[in-house]
Parts: sequence; C-alpha cells; structure tokens
Amino acid sequence: MLEPELILLDEPAAGVNPALMDEIMADIKQINNRGTAILVIEHDMSVISELCERVIVMNAGRQVMTGTFEEIQADDQVREAYLGGT
Repeated sequence: MLEPELILLDEPAAGVNPALMDEIMADIKQINNRGTAILVIEHDMSVISELCERVIVMNAGRQVMTGTFEEIQADDQVREAYLGGT
C-alpha cells in the first residue's frame, strides 16, 4: 500500500469544491510523476484534459475510441455518444 504500482480513481472530482480540487489534482500529478500509474474514471472533462495522457472513451460498456484528449474531443463517434451528434 505504501508504494503501489497502480492507483484507481473513480470520479475524484465528484462533489469536491474547486479550491480543494486544485490540491487534489496537484497531488495526483505528483504521485504520477514519481512513477505510479493512475487510472481515472471521470465525467468531468476538465479533469481528464489536465491529468490524462491517454484517454479511453466507453459507451454502453464498449470502447468507442482511444487517443489523446485532443483526438477524443475532435472525434465524431464521441460527440455522437455523449452529445447526441452535435
């Protein structure tokens, strides 16, 4: 537990005030920079864009796309799945 190889985070931003979230994000980045892999499940895209090098988008239990945040954000399938095709 003291030096895990992987940490799983499920919605780390849920219900957290913005000032505290800045501290949490800094802590997550520091842990990752020390070599610990971090898997984040999150619906707040600002958290994903700031933390994640690689993003996997899922819809109805299936992988829709994998890529950088910029690639994901520009993908038509992702927009269809999450924004109704807009």
